[in-house]
Amino acid sequence: MGSLTTKDFEALSDAASFKSILKSKLEPKKYGAILEGVHYETELLKLQAELVDLQQWVAKHKKRVCVVFEGRDAAGKGGAIRRFTEHLNPRSLRVVALTKPTEVERGQWYFRRYIKELPEPGELVFFDRSWYNRAVVEPVNGFCTEEEYRIFMNQVNGFEQMLVESGVRLVKFYFSINKAEQERRFNDIKSSPVKKWKFSPVDQTALERWDDYTLYKTKMFEETDTKFAPWIVIKANKKMRARVEVIQKLLDLVPYDDTASSQ
Repeated sequence: MGSLTTKDFEALSDAASFKSILKSKLEPKKYGAILEGVHYETELLKLQAELVDLQQWVAKHKKRVCVVFEGRDAAGKGGAIRRFTEHLNPRSLRVVALTKPTEVERGQWYFRRYIKELPEPGELVFFDRSWYNRAVVEPVNGFCTEEEYRIFMNQVNGFEQMLVESGVRLVKFYFSINKAEQERRFNDIKSSPVKKWKFSPVDQTALERWDDYTLYKTKMFEETDTKFAPWIVIKANKKMRARVEVIQKLLDLVPYDDTASSQ
């Protein structure tokens, strides 16, 4: 194995010769990673072009599309959303990532702060965490009472059914990673000067409360995975694979060409 030289690049004639030179110069693992990255970028751009078509269909037909992203801390929700929105028209999409409720909001019906953020006709809205904070994060960390949790679980399916029946196309994604991968990503975030702002007090205790999160996540799936608003689980240990999969899933679920159903 050796370094790439100017002579190597001068000998290039096509993609096949480039791959051949890389394979001869690089360790198999590094060579495989480069090919995977190239394939990912090619596939991602293709899917992002289809997302542009989807957004235009949503705008033309005044559809309302609401996409919920849930999952473990550091599961890659934010990164996936950025790949969704990278080439879309910002005038007809929003990313919603609410902070903790104010004192006024805590005295209101729980869903009210989220209702204000739902899509208008012709709009795509991506929720980077959603009302499902109350299903998992809040009870695990003591941010809600048992009674508040019980009320939420009793009301959430009815709330979502009303959304769907009123014409909102609701898609719910859950990003799943294992404990070792979460720990690896936390360490990466904490050591990065440009990512460290992401690490929160809740993240600090996420690993030690892993089993509690699992318990409430399981309850959430059991009680809120409905025919009208099912959960779609994305295996997210591999970020690139997860990003491609989740975009493809949304494209499959929304009939964004004019010959498809008007639903």
